[in-house]
Amino acid sequence: MVLKVLVFLVLVLVSAVVVESQQPTFNDDVLGLIFFKAGLKDPTAKLQSWSADDNDPCNWMGVKCDPTTYRVTELHLDGLSLSGHVGRGLLRLPFLQVLSLSKNNLTGTINSELSRIGSLQVIDLSGNNLSGSIPDDFFTQCGSLRSISFARNNLTGELPASLSSCSTLVAVNFSSNQISGQLPSGIWYLRSLQSLDMSGNLLEGEIPEGIGNLYDLRRIKLGNNRFSGRLPGDIGSCSHLKSVDFSDNYLYGSLPDSMRKLGSCSSISLGGNSLRGQVPDWIGELTSLESLDLSANNFSGKVPSSLGNLQLLRELNLSMNQFTGALPESMANCYNLLAIDVSQNLLTGNVPSWMFKMGVQGALISGNKLMGNVESPSLASTVPSYQGLRMLDLSSNALSGEIPSNLGVLSSLLFFNMSRNHLFGSIPASIGELKATQVIDLSHNLLNGSIPSEIGGAVSLKELRLQRNFLSGKIPTQIVKCSSLTILILSRNNLSGSIPTAISNLSNLQYVDLSLNDFTGSLPKELANLSQLMFFNISHNHLHGELPLGGFFNTIPTSSVLGNPSLCGSVVNRSCPAVHPKPIVLNPNSSDSIGGSSPNHHRKKIVLSISALIAIGAAAFIVIGVVAITVLNIHVHSSMSRAPAALTLSGGEDFSCSPNNDPNYGKLVMFSGDADFVAGAHALLNKDCEIGRGGFGVVYRTILRDGRSVAIKKLTVSSLIKSQDEFEREVKRLGKIRHHNLVALEGYYWTPSLQLLIYEFVSNDSLYKHLHEPDRSCPSWRQRFNIILGMAKGLAYLHRMNVIHYNLKSTNVLIDCSGEPKVGDFGLARLLPTLDRCVLSSKIQSALGYMAPEFACKTVKITEKSDVYGFGVLVLEVITGKKPVEYMEDDVVVLCEMVRGALEDGKVEECVDGRLRSNFPTEEAVPVIKLGLICASQVPSNRPDMEEVVNILELIQCPSEGQEELE
Repeated sequence: MVLKVLVFLVLVLVSAVVVESQQPTFNDDVLGLIFFKAGLKDPTAKLQSWSADDNDPCNWMGVKCDPTTYRVTELHLDGLSLSGHVGRGLLRLPFLQVLSLSKNNLTGTINSELSRIGSLQVIDLSGNNLSGSIPDDFFTQCGSLRSISFARNNLTGELPASLSSCSTLVAVNFSSNQISGQLPSGIWYLRSLQSLDMSGNLLEGEIPEGIGNLYDLRRIKLGNNRFSGRLPGDIGSCSHLKSVDFSDNYLYGSLPDSMRKLGSCSSISLGGNSLRGQVPDWIGELTSLESLDLSANNFSGKVPSSLGNLQLLRELNLSMNQFTGALPESMANCYNLLAIDVSQNLLTGNVPSWMFKMGVQGALISGNKLMGNVESPSLASTVPSYQGLRMLDLSSNALSGEIPSNLGVLSSLLFFNMSRNHLFGSIPASIGELKATQVIDLSHNLLNGSIPSEIGGAVSLKELRLQRNFLSGKIPTQIVKCSSLTILILSRNNLSGSIPTAISNLSNLQYVDLSLNDFTGSLPKELANLSQLMFFNISHNHLHGELPLGGFFNTIPTSSVLGNPSLCGSVVNRSCPAVHPKPIVLNPNSSDSIGGSSPNHHRKKIVLSISALIAIGAAAFIVIGVVAITVLNIHVHSSMSRAPAALTLSGGEDFSCSPNNDPNYGKLVMFSGDADFVAGAHALLNKDCEIGRGGFGVVYRTILRDGRSVAIKKLTVSSLIKSQDEFEREVKRLGKIRHHNLVALEGYYWTPSLQLLIYEFVSNDSLYKHLHEPDRSCPSWRQRFNIILGMAKGLAYLHRMNVIHYNLKSTNVLIDCSGEPKVGDFGLARLLPTLDRCVLSSKIQSALGYMAPEFACKTVKITEKSDVYGFGVLVLEVITGKKPVEYMEDDVVVLCEMVRGALEDGKVEECVDGRLRSNFPTEEAVPVIKLGLICASQVPSNRPDMEEVVNILELIQCPSEGQEELE
């Protein structure tokens, strides 16, 4: 092959010297593509057909030629898993018009000479791993270039000023990179521009005036940047605009009047800014609108009635503003409306009846001041259009009256939330007709009566929240038919009776709260079989008997069983009374004699119970034991006077339960509590007690004398460990770190050849298992969000304490019994003599996909921003349910790139774990995904601090749900 290439080169050189032939040198294109291929890696052999033996490349994979001249005009190699760089061989294709290499793994920088291929019209390098900045001279001689896309790469730096000089450009897409700086002031002179997408970057400053010069502009996306100032006042001059997106910036001021001229616009997205004032009535003149998003701003005043003129409107989002008054009745004319979100405003009036007479699929009206009776007229009659309603959230208002008795008409409902209102009366039996509903939340109302047995008809139910009402009666056994149930919260009611054994058949249960009721009887022992259980609260009831043994109940917190004085078991530190059989009667004279018994002569019966016999035997045994122990103590005391006694670990190391100055013996230090182990030191490193392995060591479980379970990490880096003094100094420093989202370090053990770290034991497995093990039930959106927020808070605290984690991954995040995340294994790299990157990489090689790029660059300092990168990957892992790197049969999928691609294609919602279906709030999910991508930026300086991350998450969190605890 090399020889053939050399021959081609000779031929080309000869042809340049000899008189130029009038016939095209077909081999020029072949040679150029062969050179280009030489710079690529083709793991799936897609370019196998490319052969230097061919006279022309017109039958090669991805190649299109002019049918007359046989010269290459188009090259389409999208999504072929190609890696390598974009080589200079392409410069030998003088007739190339379309170059499309998107969705590959190409690396390196952008070659500025590409744009100088005179005939090139389209360049698409989106969805790769290109880095560096766009060359300053890239657009100075752009020839006939019309469309260019570098979207979803890792480009940095500022936009080149030469961009403004490429007058032929029709479409520009540099979205989802880390491009910074300002928009070039001359960008609005590209008179042919129809589509401009700079979203998902770090652009800042004010949007320059002059956009009105782009008379043919159809689509502009500048969302998710850092632009400030006002919306362009002359935007209305772009009369052909179809789509406008300035969302998630720092824009302020009111809507410019010129926007009323955008009569052709179908989508306007301005959410996530600081825009204020009233929404003008002229908004109703934009009759082509299909989507309008003004959410998360500071708009006030009434919702304009002119919205009723928007008959094509499909999606309306006015949430998180300060709108007042009632929703206008004129909106009944929006016949095509599918989704409306006006949550978190100051709206008053009744629930609008028109909302239920249309084909609306999602209605979110939570967090307002709506009043009135919800029974009439909203849901009072059977209307066919009800059958399309999938999400109804009327929570956190001031609604009163009874729940409509004909709920069954909402046959497609997936999410039903009427919590935090003033509803009274009973729960209608028709609730059992909601066969598709996954979430029912009627908590924080004034409901009474019993839980209807018909609840068993809601067979798809996953979450049932009825807490803080006045419900009475028993838990219906028919609830066992809700086999998908994961969350059951009935706390703070007047429920009574026993807890039905049927609950133990709900194998997917994760969170159960039955506290503050009047339940009696004993807990069914079968509850111990609920393998997914993370929280079970029965506090403040009248339960008695022994707690179930096994599973979650072995580690149930004391707070979850308080207020039941008749409960017994080790958790409540109250022994259960023995079950006594009837006494045995020992009376040889109890039967009549042959001659009959005398009525005046009764012999005294001798009655001894089995328990009495056992007690007598036990007393005798204790006496013997006391004597034996006394003898042994004398012997031990005599032995200790001769030499210190050492306990032996199964690993063969000496171990002492107190500091010992003798260097041949180990030193055990506990920062608090008992320094003794129930099973004895010999059992600490027993293979049967092993619960995990990581880059720094093996983890075992054992129990302290005071009853606490602990996790023991046996470090496997003994040859690299610091001296004893430095080791102890670092460990004690880590031991002072206490945060409810961090695994606490309880103590340590030291010998020159063996080091143990003693951690609190977290019982509910790792985040990795909850996300990826097939037999686990799917964590809900709320659980996932809380895990992300908890991890962020734990890391923020670590960084405040000047500790870098170095080893973030889902196996190092544990979930406690209440669903709270606890980040573990932090700071262990500081136990090594130097933070050598090779050592770190070898120790945490299992963290593939989480490690920040700077680990591979010796000139870049490892800082807290490296943790932020790992956190960003974790965020995407939690939301998508996918691993950071997944190996397919013929492909490797990198999670960050997959999500970036979906964001670019406008399909980011499809990245959310499919097991959640549509049961997640888009207004939370999309911003969290974007935050994860920002945290996982390639350039450390582009990543936010963890404190900023916490603040952003708390802002993202929906107030109606974010402040709601699982109680």
